[in-house]
Amino acid sequence: MGLTPISQIVGGCVMGILGGLFGGNLKVEGEIGYLGLTDWWFFAFNDDERRYIESVYQPLGHPSGGSPLTKGKIVAMSQTAADLLSALGGWFKKKPDDRDLALRILKKAEEEALAGKRILPLHFTYQEMIRLHYRWRDEFPDALESAIGACRKQIEIAPRAARAFRRQGGLPIHIGYQQLAIILEKSDQYSDAIDISKQAQSQGWSGGWAKRISRLEKKLQKQQRDTHKTGSS
Repeated sequence: MGLTPISQIVGGCVMGILGGLFGGNLKVEGEIGYLGLTDWWFFAFNDDERRYIESVYQPLGHPSGGSPLTKGKIVAMSQTAADLLSALGGWFKKKPDDRDLALRILKKAEEEALAGKRILPLHFTYQEMIRLHYRWRDEFPDALESAIGACRKQIEIAPRAARAFRRQGGLPIHIGYQQLAIILEKSDQYSDAIDISKQAQSQGWSGGWAKRISRLEKKLQKQQRDTHKTGSS
């Protein structure tokens, strides 16, 4: 008889402890329950964090102070787990103290999108990651590099996302391309910023790429002239 994987043993122990703490019943209703996220909900957050998340998350169409995440019987919904979590993570960008909560939510959104091979939820998850990290680039030492990493992840799946968007009508602005071009321009990496911009333009993403490329090319030419003058002096 084969040995039980340690991950299963640990997972079973954790859920056993949680089951004891919550009276052997981890079931909730609402969006979390309907989408099969109950175990994650209890494992990823403590009591105070769960209460805080529900107090902040007040989408339109729900009574103020209600708890659509865990309250109410849902018969059907079009959202996937990745859709919900990507949107939920976006509610926690306003305060730096909420960054860790947002990261946990968005990490789970990424896992769900990858597991379900859902390209647009994955695209929007990376979009929220970019916005979150870039917003707090001056507050956290890892935030700028994390924003760049999320940009590159979104860019990596851009061709597949473009095909999915075209089936729905057209391509929007691509935050990953746009934000990475801005970051590269601010760090005087004009050649790389031009390459990224041309790639976005060639794929058909909205965003005024022709004007951006023209501006960057002028900056690159000036940079090259200045470098040449410095080298000649």
